[in-house]
Amino acid sequence: MITIDHILSAQERIAPFIRRTPTLPAIQMRDPGGFEGRVTLKLELLQAAGSFKARGAMNRLMTLSPERLENGLVTASGGNHGLAVARTAYVAGVKAKVFLPSNVAPDKVAKLKGWNAAVEIVGSVWDEANEAALAFAAETDATYVHPFSDPAVVAGQGTLGLEILDDMPDVDILLVAIGGGGLITGLSTAVKARRPEARVIGIEPVGSPTLRACLDAQRLVALDDVSTRVPTMACRRTDEAIFQVVSRNVDDIVLVTDDEMQEAARWLWFEFGIAADLSGAASIAALRTGRIPQAGNSHVCALICGAGTDGIS
Repeated sequence: MITIDHILSAQERIAPFIRRTPTLPAIQMRDPGGFEGRVTLKLELLQAAGSFKARGAMNRLMTLSPERLENGLVTASGGNHGLAVARTAYVAGVKAKVFLPSNVAPDKVAKLKGWNAAVEIVGSVWDEANEAALAFAAETDATYVHPFSDPAVVAGQGTLGLEILDDMPDVDILLVAIGGGGLITGLSTAVKARRPEARVIGIEPVGSPTLRACLDAQRLVALDDVSTRVPTMACRRTDEAIFQVVSRNVDDIVLVTDDEMQEAARWLWFEFGIAADLSGAASIAALRTGRIPQAGNSHVCALICGAGTDGIS
C-alpha cells in the first residue's frame, strides 16, 4: 500500500502543520497494576485537533490541487478523523462536511462545529455514515477523504511511527488502537522498516474485532454485527490493502471490552490528568487487563491516540 519512502516524504510535507507530541514515563502511580517493565506513554492526544488523525488528513490535503479543493472536503468519521479533516479544511480556508454515526461523543460534535464544519448524523455505525458521505461527494464534487484506505492518509499516520522511534529508539513493544486500520498500517510500515525486531500489537474492541476476524479467517471479512459503543473504533469491514499489510507487519491483535477502556480512561485521568477518549485509553486497557505479555526488561510504548472526556465524566 505504502513504503517507508512514502512515510518519509509525508513527514517532510506535513511537518509545518502538525505538532511533535511528547512522551511521558509511566511512573509515580498510585495503582500500577498491569504495568511491568518500562512503559512510556506517547501523548498523541495532544496532536492538533486531538488525535493522530491530523497527520493523515494534512498529508492528503497536501496532495490535492487548488481545483480539487474548490468544493471543499467531506468525510465520514466516528469523531477523530472528522475533527482532523475539519481542522485541515480550516487551515486551507475551504469548507468541510462531516458525516457521523449517532453514537458520536457530543463533545466531538461541539469541537467539529468549532472548526466551522457542517455536521450531519447518519446511521448507527461509521459504515452507514460513510455511505452518506460518498453520496454527498458524488453529488457536490467535494473531495472525499477516507479515514483509513487512502494511501496518502496512511502515509501521514505512519509519521507517528517514525516519531516514536526517534523518541524511543530501544522500544520493544508498541500498542496501537485499531478502528479501520489506517494507523496501525502506516505505523507498522515505519516501525518494521526501521526496527524490525519491535513487536506491534493492535487493540480492538470485543464489539468490533474487524482485523482480528480477518486474521482468524485469513481473508478479508465483514462483521455481521458491531456492538461497541466506541465510535472511533467501530468498523464492519476494512480494506484489502490494509488487511494485507496488517497480516505481514502486526504481531498480534488483542481484544478489550468497552468497560475496560472506560476504566482505563478513568485511570489515565486519575493518575496523570490525561483526558483520553476510549480509543486513546485502549492501550492502557490492554496493559491493565494483562492482555499484553511483557518480559520484565521490555520497553513498551502505550500510544494514547485520542483526546476526550470519557474518563472525566
